[in-house]
Amino acid sequence: MSSKLQAIRGMNDLLPERSPLWQYFEGQIRTLMQQYGYLEIRTPMLEQTALFSRSIGEVTDIVEKEMYTFDDRNGDSLSLRPEGTAAIVRAAIENGLLHHQTQRLWYAGPMFRHERPQKGRYRQFHQVGVETFGLEGPDIDAEVIALSARLWQALGLREHVRLEINSLGSLEARHAYRAKLVAYFNHHLDELDDDARRRLDSNPLRILDSKNPDMQGLIEAAPRLIDHLDDDSVAHFEGLKRRLEALGIDYVVNPRLVRGLDYYSRTVFEWTTTALGSQGTVCAGGRYDGLVEQLGGRPTPAVGFAMGVERLILLLETLDLMPAAAEDVLDVYLMGQGEDIDLHLLKMAETLRSRLPSLRVQVHCGGGSLKSQFKRADRSHARFAAVVGEQELADGVVALKDLRGDDPQQLLDSDALVARLAQWIEARPAAL
Repeated sequence: MSSKLQAIRGMNDLLPERSPLWQYFEGQIRTLMQQYGYLEIRTPMLEQTALFSRSIGEVTDIVEKEMYTFDDRNGDSLSLRPEGTAAIVRAAIENGLLHHQTQRLWYAGPMFRHERPQKGRYRQFHQVGVETFGLEGPDIDAEVIALSARLWQALGLREHVRLEINSLGSLEARHAYRAKLVAYFNHHLDELDDDARRRLDSNPLRILDSKNPDMQGLIEAAPRLIDHLDDDSVAHFEGLKRRLEALGIDYVVNPRLVRGLDYYSRTVFEWTTTALGSQGTVCAGGRYDGLVEQLGGRPTPAVGFAMGVERLILLLETLDLMPAAAEDVLDVYLMGQGEDIDLHLLKMAETLRSRLPSLRVQVHCGGGSLKSQFKRADRSHARFAAVVGEQELADGVVALKDLRGDDPQQLLDSDALVARLAQWIEARPAAL
C-alpha cells in the first residue's frame, strides 16, 4: 500500500474557513498602499542563488542554513526566495525602473526558509513589504514608518506594538566600528559561544543580535555603533527622529538593533510586540543604499520594510481583533426539480450574474429531492433559496424563500426577482 501523501512539514494549506481572514488582511494592505500611492510589483519565486548570496551575505543563517537551493537541469544553482528585497532590486535593475526615476513599490507573496516550524513561523511563509528607490533623505524613512503605523491603527494593533529604531551609519563608519568591536570581543573570547566565535571574523555585528542569555551582559558592555556614526548619518538620524515626533509616532532608540541582513545602512527599525508570549518582531526594515550598486545597478538610495502575514494574523487572533467571518457567503441558492430544470437554472444564474454583478449566487448540481436540496441550501448559508419546479417554469416565475428571516415566500417573475435581490444587495451587511 502506498504511503499517505501529506503537505511538506512547515508548508500549510489555507482552508476555505480561514480564507476570509487572509482576504480581510490583504484588503487592508491593498487599501493602505493605494492611500500612499505605492504600486504593486510581483517577482518569481525562483531566482539565481547568487542573487541572495550577494545581497543577504554568504555568512548569514539564511544563506548558510535556511535556503531551499538546488541545481536545475542546466546545472544552474537556483533558490526559492527567502525574502523579497533582493528580488525586487533585481527586477528594478533588469527592467530599467531606476534610471533617473524614483519608485514606491509594494509586494506580497510566499517566501521559503528551511527552519524549525513553530507557531506563527513556517517554512513557506508569506510577507508583505514596501521598497522605495531614489530618495535619500530622512523624509522617506519617516514615510515608510508612518505607513506601517497607519496599518497598526487600521487593524487595532497600535497599542500592542512598539517601534525601535537605530542607525548603522555609513559603510565607512561601520568598518571603523567593526574594528573596535572585533578588538573588544577578542578580549572576551572565553565568554563567546560557538556561534559568536564563528561570526567574529566574518560578521561581528551579528553577535550583537545574539539571543543567548549568557552573552547579554557582554553585549551590553560592548562599544555602541551609534556612538561612532559619521556626521551625515547623525544628521540623517536626527532628521528621522524629528519627523517621527512631529507625526506623533512614539519610538525607542535601541543601539543594539542591527538587523540580520548585510545590506542595511543608516536607518533600521523594528515593530515588536509582547502579546505573543515573548517579544517578537512583526515588521522590520531600514535603509539599504548600497544594495542596488552591489547587484549591478547604479548607486541608488533605497529604504523599505517587510512583515510576516502569518505572524500578524496570529497576533490579531490572539488579541481577538480579527472581525468574525460572515456566514452569509451566498445570497441565493438556485434549486428545482423537473425535466430540463437544471438547464433553466443554469441560464437563470447567468442572467442574474449579468444583471446584478455583485450578487453571490450558486446553482444546485447533482439532482436529488427538494428536501435534500433545501438541506444543502441551508448548509451553504445562503440568504434565499430560489426554487423552480415544472409549474413555476410553465408560469415564468420563481419561488423565492427567505432562509434566514420571516419574510413569506414570494412568486416572482424575472424582473421582480431582480428588483427584490437588488434591494437585498443594498441592505445586506458587509462580509469579512
